[in-house]
Amino acid sequence: MSRHVHTSVVSRGIRALVAVAAALALAGCAMGPAPRATPDGTPAGTPEGAPAPSSSAVLIASPPVAGAPDYQLGGAYEPATEVQIVARDRTDPPVERLYSICYVNAFQTQPGEAADWPADLLLRDAAGEFVIDPDWPDEVIVDTRDAEAVAAVVSPWIEGCARDGFDAVEFDNLDTYTRTDGALSREDNLAVAGLLVRAAHRAGLAAGQKNAAEDAALLRSEAAFDFAITEECAAYDECSAYTDVYGDAVIGIEYTDNLPAPFAEVCASPERPASLVLRDRDLTVPGDPAYVFELCR
Repeated sequence: MSRHVHTSVVSRGIRALVAVAAALALAGCAMGPAPRATPDGTPAGTPEGAPAPSSSAVLIASPPVAGAPDYQLGGAYEPATEVQIVARDRTDPPVERLYSICYVNAFQTQPGEAADWPADLLLRDAAGEFVIDPDWPDEVIVDTRDAEAVAAVVSPWIEGCARDGFDAVEFDNLDTYTRTDGALSREDNLAVAGLLVRAAHRAGLAAGQKNAAEDAALLRSEAAFDFAITEECAAYDECSAYTDVYGDAVIGIEYTDNLPAPFAEVCASPERPASLVLRDRDLTVPGDPAYVFELCR
């Protein structure tokens, strides 16, 4: 459902609020300010453990359980009729009628986009050279030791996902600390992750953990991720690392060039994610000779 509200509806709502305010004033009642919400949507001053009033809660929609997914990071296209969940890059539009997930590369730069980050937030080695992801030579690792500064860069992207009409955001490369020879720590990345999840929740978006199987339990309990997206968990025999933590709130992508068994057998496995799709490695679009898209039947 679109988040845009028709102007006439807004106008009627404003007129109704003005009328209520006037009635209270005539009765001698003073209207206090709306309660300030904490990052999780609970009004400030709410006793610990007490439920927040429903009017102050931020409504966050989770992905449909066992919904058929499509992973479109290589380019947006019209999803198949049976698809219920679509993940796209934050520079592409969401699919309004489907559950749409916004991809954000929050812990290292996108190819060709290092200039979008302040220079002092790009990690350098002892020689002053940028630290590069060894598997992605055009992506520079972000220095997560200043969590607030990293969140200040990424939060506007999250807010943009919400304005565009996405339902959720996925944060990629949560495990960059494992590729820095000890320069960054798990705690550094976890601190950033927590700030980004809170920013997503403030914007009304669910937050998805992308990969990082070994940290799933910690990311769920400490950073408060709502669901997980995993690439090749069947190929690397790690699906249970996600499903043990998130249950059915796991979306899996397997790739044609690294399947451990025929896709029908992967689908039949009791350990596979509830939502699973087979894609080609480059996530191409229909019409490309390499394009593959298959769901579990």
